[in-house]
Amino acid sequence: MDALADEFAAQNVGSIFLYTHEAHPGENYPHLTSMSQKTDHARDLRDVYGVKRPILLDALDGACHRTYGSMPNMTWIFNKAGAPVYKSNWTDVNSVRNALEYYLDVVQRRRDRERLVPFHVERLDYRQSDREGFYAGLARSGPKAVREFDESGL
Repeated sequence: MDALADEFAAQNVGSIFLYTHEAHPGENYPHLTSMSQKTDHARDLRDVYGVKRPILLDALDGACHRTYGSMPNMTWIFNKAGAPVYKSNWTDVNSVRNALEYYLDVVQRRRDRERLVPFHVERLDYRQSDREGFYAGLARSGPKAVREFDESGL
């Protein structure tokens, strides 16, 4: 997502990473109990995954996360007025790129005085499933995270 953020920065598109909570807490990254702990976990996330976008921390109670859907890996795109123009319950760079290209085209068409009216679309997108990478992330959290995920049957 950082590469995508860099790609669209010249078109005045901003991008942030909202750090909400540990999706799969374990011994190394337990359930969050303080903002100090949350800050430390976010720093580790930045360093392990090389996140270059600004990382904002949700409140400890997850107020922002709940407001925007509570899914573990969501992406939202908002226009300059703060209205949502894209919502995905999973982050996929190809889907987000497609949405950004479409929205920037709409912005240009409006600048060209084309009369446009919004409508709602639902579609099914596809993402690559990297089970090995997912389990590596669980293992970073600790054996408890791996065990609890395996026991969940997902």
